[in-house]
Amino acid sequence: MMDQITHKFIQVNGLNLHVAEIGSESSPAVIFLHGFPEIWYTWRHQMVAVANAGFRAIAPDFRGYGLSDPPAEPEKATFTDMINDTAAILDSLDISKVFVIGKDFGAIIAYPFALKHADKVAGIVTLGLPFMPPGAFTQQFVLPEGFYPRRFQERGRAEADFSRFDVKTVVRNIYILFSQSELQIANEDEEIMDLVEPSTPLPPWLSEKDFEIYASLYAKSGFRTALQVPYRTMDTVGSEVKDPKVEVPTLMIMGEEDYVLKIPGMNEYIRSGEVKKYVPKQETIYVPHGSHFLPEQFPDKVNQLILEFLNQNKHLVAM
Repeated sequence: MMDQITHKFIQVNGLNLHVAEIGSESSPAVIFLHGFPEIWYTWRHQMVAVANAGFRAIAPDFRGYGLSDPPAEPEKATFTDMINDTAAILDSLDISKVFVIGKDFGAIIAYPFALKHADKVAGIVTLGLPFMPPGAFTQQFVLPEGFYPRRFQERGRAEADFSRFDVKTVVRNIYILFSQSELQIANEDEEIMDLVEPSTPLPPWLSEKDFEIYASLYAKSGFRTALQVPYRTMDTVGSEVKDPKVEVPTLMIMGEEDYVLKIPGMNEYIRSGEVKKYVPKQETIYVPHGSHFLPEQFPDKVNQLILEFLNQNKHLVAM
């Protein structure tokens, strides 16, 4: 059914944003928000599965990613821009209520989107990251020196690192690094790209054909917006709403071998239940042997978990 996924461009906040879609317009809607180094294509397996189950699947490329236009000044892009774009896409499609599914920084966007647009959200599923409280990356989860987000935050450093290689090699290296179970930390005399041996193969769940799609679209978009959001705006995470509490049903799916769980304080924050101070209705499910790329590594399991959640909560979407 991949060939039944349709593509359109929607003018949103002065930009033409690419949106992939499958399923009946009369069905309950599900919007999928990608992370980095990803695009709408990350969700191809889940889009087909939810459409087959009677839902409408929508997956945009964020501004500056994939086929979507970049902002005029990528270095000024913010999480708020992407939250507002998501709301505008739904308004353009005349969708008043939606399930939001986000991975990686798409998960970071899903929660404040639900806080700012509570009337639009029936439920949330996130993969790879939990709710990030105010000051998450400046106070609670202090990122180790040399860890790739710290390096990507330094203006000019990642650009110089990436410029030593073609885009295809950069994207390949990032997929290899992010699929590992340990934090990607460079020594003082190393850059992030140096952490990958040139002979290292792609993860077994990512085919060369699928990888080429990612590489070709990053060759088009580049990394200017991607380095800005999420990495160079991480200090603003959680600042959108004071005293946040997400009240809708929420499912978080984490791979047991996701490197994110090695961020100091992160595993304790999730497993101790502290996260439920902010997301009281959250259920957390761990996938054995799962990496940071669950939708592609274990698509059948992710599809099953998402569909169970959607079917349990579809009564919350007024038809």
